[in-house]
Amino acid sequence: MNRFVTGILLGMSAPILVSQLVFAAPSAIAVVSPIGTENVRGNVEFVPTGNTMEVRVKLSGLTPGPHGFHVHAFGDLSATKDGSSAGGHFNPDQHTHGGPNGEMDHHAGDLGNLEANSSGNVNVTLKSAKLSLTGPNSIVGRSIVIHASADDFKTQPAGNSGARIGWGVIGLSGK
Repeated sequence: MNRFVTGILLGMSAPILVSQLVFAAPSAIAVVSPIGTENVRGNVEFVPTGNTMEVRVKLSGLTPGPHGFHVHAFGDLSATKDGSSAGGHFNPDQHTHGGPNGEMDHHAGDLGNLEANSSGNVNVTLKSAKLSLTGPNSIVGRSIVIHASADDFKTQPAGNSGARIGWGVIGLSGK
């Protein structure tokens, strides 16, 4: 969403009418790097679109098949061998774990599974109504985590999706 501002910038050698300047809505990005000896790399963009958040995922270096995909509570990437410093799933409303399209409520950070193609790549856009760049559901400063296995959407508290194999801190991008 773009905002148009009408006014005059003062303090310059000549006033500038700013009604023609367009300010882009903020977005966020996480640059994904491997955990331990894994090879996953790429980026995840978060773009607000009305009442939902588009999550644009571009990754490589995965094994073909499904991989659990979650926003985790902390943007702490210090546990480089196992990813444990990212904490659990982002869960501001204290719900149980589940799938993003399930009948029951779920963690805000439960984004489902990514399906890596036969070359180990993912290029997909997901949507979430539970994520924001501001307020109590803000993902800024948290982390995105890719897991080795599929999320089963049932097992508590994290879906039995296996080891953490890739991660990145979510930060504002200004795009």
